[in-house]
Amino acid sequence: MQVTETLNEGLKHEFKISVPASDLDAKADAKLVDLKDKVRLNGFRPGKVPVAHLKKIYGRSVMAETIDQTISDTNRQLFEDRGFRLAGEPKITMPTEKDQVDELLSGKTDLTYTVAIEVVPPIQLADFKSFSVEKPVVEVSDADVDDAIKRIAEGSRPYNAKAEGTKAEKGDRVTISFKGTINGEAFEGGTGEGIQVVIGAGQFIPGFEEQLIGIGSGETRTLKVSFPKNYLNDKLAGQPAEFETTATLIEAPGEATIDDEFAKTLGLESLDKLKEAARERLTAEFAGATRQKVKRALLDRLDESHKFEAPPSLVAEEFNLMWNSIKAEMDSTGKTFADENTTEDAAKEEYQKIADRRVRLGLVLSEIGEKNKITVTDDEVSRAVIERARQMPGREKEVWDYYRSNAQALAQLRAPIYEDKVVDFVLELANVTEKKVSKDELFKDEDAEKTAA
Repeated sequence: MQVTETLNEGLKHEFKISVPASDLDAKADAKLVDLKDKVRLNGFRPGKVPVAHLKKIYGRSVMAETIDQTISDTNRQLFEDRGFRLAGEPKITMPTEKDQVDELLSGKTDLTYTVAIEVVPPIQLADFKSFSVEKPVVEVSDADVDDAIKRIAEGSRPYNAKAEGTKAEKGDRVTISFKGTINGEAFEGGTGEGIQVVIGAGQFIPGFEEQLIGIGSGETRTLKVSFPKNYLNDKLAGQPAEFETTATLIEAPGEATIDDEFAKTLGLESLDKLKEAARERLTAEFAGATRQKVKRALLDRLDESHKFEAPPSLVAEEFNLMWNSIKAEMDSTGKTFADENTTEDAAKEEYQKIADRRVRLGLVLSEIGEKNKITVTDDEVSRAVIERARQMPGREKEVWDYYRSNAQALAQLRAPIYEDKVVDFVLELANVTEKKVSKDELFKDEDAEKTAA
């Protein structure tokens, strides 16, 4: 076998490999000898079929199998000998001319092919004991609890019928019946009777609720809207529609009295129990935000301490995923880059940097996990599946079956668990100090941090 490196540029390598026809023939003959005891051919006793006869019948298919196996074994040995960690699947180029293929499958010519790869660079991990990470901490105050309960009360507030002749305003609840059409034709799911709509709640497609402002009980209006481009129903997505809508009742929001009786409507024994539940929820919410801040700070530190060239193909893949998502969101909302005070080129440059950071951090976290034998157990994945199922009451079995029959979906659950375990490992070694902050400080720029992390 002869191996010649034809390209060595950064993380990209290419090799030309030649395997003698005699080697291929010997391997193919060995497979045929093994096949002799397994095949049954008319006119021959079991195990007595001459290899030469088998070669006439199965020679080309066995040679094709031999070539595939030889390429796989040769590449694996080549990568192991040179200590390569591949960033993606190797690209193999084989002869394609019919005459060349025929000679190769007939064992008359050497196997010559090229393999192009992109590798992950060696990563020298930092000393994590030298890391200092600040942990922002917020204590849940009585005022926080009261505000949370007020928000719950606003969502459970009573509605009272407005006086006859009064028009609907933002915040009012309007009971409507409607019939929708597209190009004058009714469509499935486009009708409704006795539907309650809170104007401004964003329950309906954009533009629908706003056109109900000023409507009176018994009044009929034709509302003109367009379905979002990313609407779940592909047949309706992006389509302009008209809804002939009649209001049958206009109600104004009232105020909920926050007392023991209100707590009981929520399934709790008393207002004190409601406050306890609200405090527990806020504590968990603040802890989650603290975790995000600490994780972001740690990722920043890892980013600063591990500067290396990320495999371009992985960066391009990550960028394309993000960019396609951004474009789809902008198409559905109608926003432009100008609305975000930027340009498409500037946005691309920024997301290219984010993609590069994500890939490098992913490789660093993987290296930390591998070197420290950090793994995710099947039980941990199962618990994650159960948690997902709990989030969809009544569809638990459907969710469970989906994940159990979808390896890619399971991998998507496993990845964040693995990442969190690696983060916890590094935090155990780092110097973490607590700092009391306000709630506003804790949640400041949270969305931006999620995008960059």
